[in-house]
Amino acid sequence: MSDPTDEATHRRWMLEALSLAERAAAAGEVPVGCVLVSAEGVSLARAHNLREALEDPTAHAEVLAMRSAAADLGTWRLEGVTAYVTLEPCVMCAGAFVNARIGRVVYGCDDPKAGAVSTLYQLHQDARLNHRYPVLGGVEAGACAEVLRTFFRARRKGSALTGG
Repeated sequence: MSDPTDEATHRRWMLEALSLAERAAAAGEVPVGCVLVSAEGVSLARAHNLREALEDPTAHAEVLAMRSAAADLGTWRLEGVTAYVTLEPCVMCAGAFVNARIGRVVYGCDDPKAGAVSTLYQLHQDARLNHRYPVLGGVEAGACAEVLRTFFRARRKGSALTGG
């Protein structure tokens, strides 16, 4: 993030993704938000996790945003699109980005338990796959990690109170 323009742009979009993550938390969903942005800097789609509401294990923010963008654009190919996501993508989402031919992924905080583009795996660089994409991590990492910590702390506290 040496170019200040890029840094400001990344921060702007990540803060939008973070507001979606906060909305997810308020709805009882794991707080992850995603914004897809065209090469021209236009917001194409935004989503937050909806696994609980939809009872769908694939309803991650990234997948929902890609579905929306593909429907609006009339193509599944998201070449030149940057995905801003608050948490390092999991294997499913990193693979979906490969399949969508995403242009770039910018994420907030690492996911030491399921991260697939830095922490546990580097799926985006796997030469055996038909597409690779650049990744930039750590944008607004502190704020992205804090929304997750707050959510899970409250959830643990609630479980202790209800015995669940």
